[in-house]
Amino acid sequence: MTAPLERYGLIGDGESAALVCDDGSIDWLCWPRFDSDACFAALLGRQEHGYWRICPLAGEVRTTQRYRDDTLLLDTEFVAGGGAMRVTDFMPMRDRHGTIVRRVLGVRGEVAARMEMRLRFGYGAVPPWAELQDRRVIGIVGPDQAVLYAGVPLQLDRHDAVADFTVREGQSIDFVMRFGSSMEPPPQTIDVDTAIEATERYWRDWIGRFDKPTDWPVAVRRSLITLKALINRPTGGMVAAPTTSLPEVPGGGSNWDYRFCWLRDATFTVAALLNAGYHDEARAWRDWILRAIAGSPENIQIMYRLDGGREMSEWTADWLDGYRWSPPVRVGNAAARQRQIDVFGELIDVQHLTARAGIDRIPQGRIVERAIIERLETMWREPGHGIWESRGEPRHYVYSKVMAWVAVDRFLRGTPDIDDGLRLKFTRLRSEIHETVCREGFDPGCGSFVQYFGGQELDAALLLMPTVGFLPANDPRVIGTVDRIKRELMEDGLVYRTNKARDSGQGAFLACSCWLADCLHMQGRKDEARAVFERLLEARSAVGLLSEEYDIRGRRLAGNFPQALTHLALVTTALGLCGPLLQRGGG
Repeated sequence: MTAPLERYGLIGDGESAALVCDDGSIDWLCWPRFDSDACFAALLGRQEHGYWRICPLAGEVRTTQRYRDDTLLLDTEFVAGGGAMRVTDFMPMRDRHGTIVRRVLGVRGEVAARMEMRLRFGYGAVPPWAELQDRRVIGIVGPDQAVLYAGVPLQLDRHDAVADFTVREGQSIDFVMRFGSSMEPPPQTIDVDTAIEATERYWRDWIGRFDKPTDWPVAVRRSLITLKALINRPTGGMVAAPTTSLPEVPGGGSNWDYRFCWLRDATFTVAALLNAGYHDEARAWRDWILRAIAGSPENIQIMYRLDGGREMSEWTADWLDGYRWSPPVRVGNAAARQRQIDVFGELIDVQHLTARAGIDRIPQGRIVERAIIERLETMWREPGHGIWESRGEPRHYVYSKVMAWVAVDRFLRGTPDIDDGLRLKFTRLRSEIHETVCREGFDPGCGSFVQYFGGQELDAALLLMPTVGFLPANDPRVIGTVDRIKRELMEDGLVYRTNKARDSGQGAFLACSCWLADCLHMQGRKDEARAVFERLLEARSAVGLLSEEYDIRGRRLAGNFPQALTHLALVTTALGLCGPLLQRGGG
């Protein structure tokens, strides 16, 4: 069985990423891109589906794992018998070929160790044709080629590379795997000392630009580095998570592929990056969105591939058992074709936010805005699938209607040159949407807004209403909604997203705790806000990572990992609790 998520660290190069367990095993890697097929898929199955482990041979081993300060270089230390060794894992910034480096350093005494690499392309289904050539193994499947270089002699056990070795105090032994095309010569190895220095400098220079005041600098810096690792360097798009099918409910089937770019995350992403001082990354994300939408705003999807591609057909890798025996393993995401009205509000809001931050608007952005507004004139009245991408009956979700209001509001505020007739028409539309939400989305008996028109269930997304400027945080209806969410959706200090999620065994949705803290802070309940936020911080793994959810009963992280939305929320809330922010609902 694979390890709990909190035992994994992330390494990456901005184009792909790997999960490294504290037992020395890389159990997940997709190459050459985040959304490519996995070549190590033991995370979602068994060892036979691909892994790369380096660990002591001794039976009794103690391990600790930590990042080097302000970097994405991951150190795992093993104490075995009378000795100790450290494995440093990292991915250098890519030139032409993807690379993983694993340096083994003798820390104390000597340690007998073993390296095993089991490449399995196609999500664990296909072993490579493998050849041993001195101290390198070449593995080929179709167009893909991976080459392992080792500082010790290698052996080939059918398709798998193996090495037994002893590392002594002060000695370092390097293992380097590089990825390339099988139609080209194998990529050469690299100088590891140079790569370590360059990779450390890259990350420290990048995070060194962060200088905003916060009482939680370590957590914020780690979250920012994690987010940077999830931004696709060639395109500027941010992947929601580098994993697929990590279950929301153990054995429940809510397993989804998150290796894509969600338009819904647009404003969360831009707000966090701008407030942290990263304008270049915010602009790149804005530009990625406009490229993905291209010349057809009427055909907007809620998510796209990293390169802006639209095809995400969903299928099941039924040879994989699923994470900790929780199938199915899904590749692709059928929710891409859902109608989710809130996305339109996010798109216009991000244009408004970047303009307020001083990022120049481009003509395409204005054209997209106008097309969205014209579509929303009638579409806002239609039901949809909501922010949580329900695969059930479409409903009139309150948060979706709120974001339709946001779209019209930001368009009016950001477009001073429209004629009086159009301004009057859209002003009336904004008022109509607002009045409808306040009438149909608020239940006087419950004393709160509800998830959808005609229902009584709660939705933690309602916590965003004051954040986007729909109503003031101290409006009695908002106060009633916040207090009811605290009563009904909060457990052990963390917030579930809906009543149904809590009752079905899903974990608490971690971003929602940040949204609650934001609301409490806006209401002047600062001690409560800090307590909620600090409870969220307690859910972080030992190396500071967070997933989509937290299983309160099992006391472990759940859902896809690490999750961009959670880390975005952490950054925004940590900064907002300590100083003024560029607010989404501001003027």
